[in-house]
Amino acid sequence: MKIKKGDKVQVMTGAYKGTVGEVLTVFPKEDKVIVEGVNIVKKHQKPTQANPEGGIIEKEAKIHVSNVALYDEKAKEAGRVGYKVVTDKDGKATKVRYFKKSGNEIKEKK
Repeated sequence: MKIKKGDKVQVMTGAYKGTVGEVLTVFPKEDKVIVEGVNIVKKHQKPTQANPEGGIIEKEAKIHVSNVALYDEKAKEAGRVGYKVVTDKDGKATKVRYFKKSGNEIKEKK
């Protein structure tokens, strides 16, 4: 899966098409992600000791990874992602993600 937690993605299909948000959680076994502000569902919660009020809360639900694409902030568009090996000054090789159309490298968030 080429999408990681903390990446900016754009929704490509569905009711939230065109929305840009940050990936909050990734589920690689299910090929799904949770994106901030996308696929909002209402969940009925029973009163508990932690939440004595209970009630209806709104939260983000999972969306399939094929419905989102990584968003290139420099080019202001979503694009496909590839991998390439880059060597630094010391000769150490690292594998990095990059946008195929623009060639911009994707910075890793730590």
